[in-house]
Amino acid sequence: MRKISMGLAALGVAASMTLAACSGATPAAPSGSAPASSAAEKPYIAIISKGFQHQFWQAVKAGAEQEAAKENVTITFEGPAAETEIESQMNMLTAALAKKPAALGFAALDSKAAAATLQQFADAKIPVIAFDSGVDSDIPLTTASTDNKAAAAEGAKHMCELIGNKGKVGLIVHDQTSKSGTDRRDGFIEGIKANCPDVTLLETQYGAGDQAKSADIAKNMIAANPDIAGIFGSNEGSAIGAVKGVQEAGDAAKNVKLVGFDSGQAQIDAITAGTMAGAITQNPVGMGEQLVMAAVKAIKGETLEKVIDTGFYWYDKTNITDPKIAAVLYK
Repeated sequence: MRKISMGLAALGVAASMTLAACSGATPAAPSGSAPASSAAEKPYIAIISKGFQHQFWQAVKAGAEQEAAKENVTITFEGPAAETEIESQMNMLTAALAKKPAALGFAALDSKAAAATLQQFADAKIPVIAFDSGVDSDIPLTTASTDNKAAAAEGAKHMCELIGNKGKVGLIVHDQTSKSGTDRRDGFIEGIKANCPDVTLLETQYGAGDQAKSADIAKNMIAANPDIAGIFGSNEGSAIGAVKGVQEAGDAAKNVKLVGFDSGQAQIDAITAGTMAGAITQNPVGMGEQLVMAAVKAIKGETLEKVIDTGFYWYDKTNITDPKIAAVLYK
């Protein structure tokens, strides 16, 4: 199991205190506005996430704000209302460039679409820090993220154990345009092949991280494969959609094992209730902190590692109350 090398308990407390005021989805909006960096008293860092509809992004935002206060910098944190709105995110990126920030934090919905605009940041000598999802570009100085392939492979290993190393397994993945989507898909597939090669993998389905769409996909999988043994949901929306799909399928799905990714309240409840067997939790508060920390170093001209691994854990009913796990669950 991978270890997260930070003060996890402290992060968990900070996350729960900050997130209490922002539970549930909120409309896409910056956390305050900032003037151009040259006119500001504090360095200004523009942060653009992949969305706001999942608790995960609220937790990243909480970590970023927490670290910004420590570093004495100003940040804005915004993202599209849905993780399918690539054009909206590109518009936010262009608007951020016009503000001339001291640095940019960026989680790409489409790993290729942002390349031209990111080049403009580079030309303006504005350092770019990627987070959550990398981009197909050498422009970001570093990427603060979960090792998504390794994390998904860990989920696959547990799936193999849950289904007795045999049967059919379906994947509901949030997208095939972001690095997090493709890495989690590929990591899970590789993990199944390495740990239980006799398992039959169904064709991967994409639900855009939308709970309703993912629920329909799960029901269709179950209807088309009455002997399906397990379903993997690659993010919060995909995983909860799979839970709803299994519940709506009734007795036809009573033996289906569900493995998820992320750890919002709905997933915590599903695992506690036994509806979902377990999931991979990231460290979103730590990701937000590492993002701002890296941006400040970049502003100062310090050298950064190419990748900042923010860590992950497998959690289920047996360890969900363990302090090191509870510290990175984002309720």
